[in-house]
Amino acid sequence: MSCLVIGIAGGTGSGKTTVARRVVAALPPSAVVTLEHDAYYRDRPDLTLEQRSQLNFDHPGSLETELLVHHVDRLRAGETIDAPVYDFVEHRRRAEARRVEPRAIVVVEGILVFVEPALRALMDIKVFVDTDADIRVFRRIRRDIEQRGRTFDSVRDQYYRTVRPMHLEFVEPSKRWADLIVPEGGNNQVALDLIINKLQSVITA
Repeated sequence: MSCLVIGIAGGTGSGKTTVARRVVAALPPSAVVTLEHDAYYRDRPDLTLEQRSQLNFDHPGSLETELLVHHVDRLRAGETIDAPVYDFVEHRRRAEARRVEPRAIVVVEGILVFVEPALRALMDIKVFVDTDADIRVFRRIRRDIEQRGRTFDSVRDQYYRTVRPMHLEFVEPSKRWADLIVPEGGNNQVALDLIINKLQSVITA
């Protein structure tokens, strides 16, 4: 099965997930599937919850990217995969997996998806969502408190300890690999229209 793989990257809170969701919503469900890099965090059952909460989740080594590469490769070959499901409260992979069928469009989304050359090589289109740091950090605070049960102090400490340094070291430099840079994420309707029209043309070709 022939498919097109689009990678969507950007800093935490940049709006990349919003872009991915809007792209997916504009396409027939039977034509598109999404893989979130976040689901591929390495499972660390050997550590306590407190120890796991202190891990550097913004470093490329925290993710089992080699498994994501294998899964994207299998989808491109027309095979079904079982993608991991990650619990962000417990910082553990869940026992159940997510069955993913091959589709014409595969959306791969995450802050570090352009860092690993083997993953980049599988992408036909690479989009980087570029949003100012102050906007991104407030979005991150709101998400982690409202959706992941975090306290403000823990979000702040993690931001200074790992999120910001890793953004500067890995995420921002990966922008050089992008085919398209989208300012302001999901609010950029012109860019969204261009991306969606391109993908729709692939489906109908």
